[in-house]
Amino acid sequence: MLGAAGVAACGLALAGCSGQDAKAQPNLKGKVIAKTADVPVGGGTVVEDLQVVVTQPTKGVYMAFSSVCTHKGCTVSAPKDNVIRCACHGSEFAADSGKATKGPAGAPLASFKVRVEGDGIVVA
Repeated sequence: MLGAAGVAACGLALAGCSGQDAKAQPNLKGKVIAKTADVPVGGGTVVEDLQVVVTQPTKGVYMAFSSVCTHKGCTVSAPKDNVIRCACHGSEFAADSGKATKGPAGAPLASFKVRVEGDGIVVA
C-alpha cells in the first residue's frame, strides 16, 4: 500500500532551536528513510540525521514530514496517538497531514510524498 504526504519540500531552509544558522535539508528523493517495521500504527519515528518524522496514521498508510517545528525550529518528537508534538513550546501537528492543530505553531510541517518499496519507506 502507498501513503502520500503531499508535495516534497526537499530544498526547505531550516533552523535549529539553539539559534544555529539555517541549513538546507538534503535532497531525499529516492532515499529509504525508514523501515515499515519501525513505524507503528498511530505513531511514528523521527529520523534525526535526515530531519524527518515518519508516521503511520492508519494501517499501511505512511506519511513523512519535516521534523523541524514551524514555530521556532525545534525538533518534534515521535508521534503518539496520531499527534506529533514539539516539546519546546507545546505545538501539536496531525500525524496524517502535518497540519498544526495546537499553537503556537500556525503553519503545517513540510511534507514529503512517500511510497513503500519492500520493507522500506522511500521518498517519491
